[in-house]
Amino acid sequence: MKIDITDLLSIENRIEERLTETDLVSFRSKLGDFPIRKKEPFTLHLENQDNKWLLVSGRTKVTLAMPCDRCLEETSATVSLVIDRKIPLKAPEGDEGEAEGAADYLEGCSLDVDKLVFDEILLNRPLKVLCSNDCKGICRTCGANLNHAPCSCCKTEPDPRMAAIRDVFDQFKEV
Repeated sequence: MKIDITDLLSIENRIEERLTETDLVSFRSKLGDFPIRKKEPFTLHLENQDNKWLLVSGRTKVTLAMPCDRCLEETSATVSLVIDRKIPLKAPEGDEGEAEGAADYLEGCSLDVDKLVFDEILLNRPLKVLCSNDCKGICRTCGANLNHAPCSCCKTEPDPRMAAIRDVFDQFKEV
């Protein structure tokens, strides 16, 4: 969603509050495509600071459908977003990195809320998603979901950290 901020940009030191919501239906990253199950409308606080900076702040929550890290079943992950950006209104001389960041959010007199929300999701999405705290995961041998039923695979797995010691003992076994 894009917000027209022409009035805000035309008057120095003007402050506005805008009720808005994102039009994003999914969060696409290198890790995959995660549908957005729930999104809340939120208030954006916009401030034109001396016709040099646009201060943008707001809070919202987004619920994503993500796979559980243990059993790979789809579960909901709520991400709390805190938007707090200081966007330059004029391209600073000699510092192109900051100007490129402004170009991402501002297009003429429009502020792209979807890009703001996308960047916040990217920074704040959970590193580990679990369907429940006691998720048993999947069997390493057959791939069965251990939350539904136990599998019939051999349960005596040697500790992989002991592989080097096991190799030494295997070399000196008496036949």
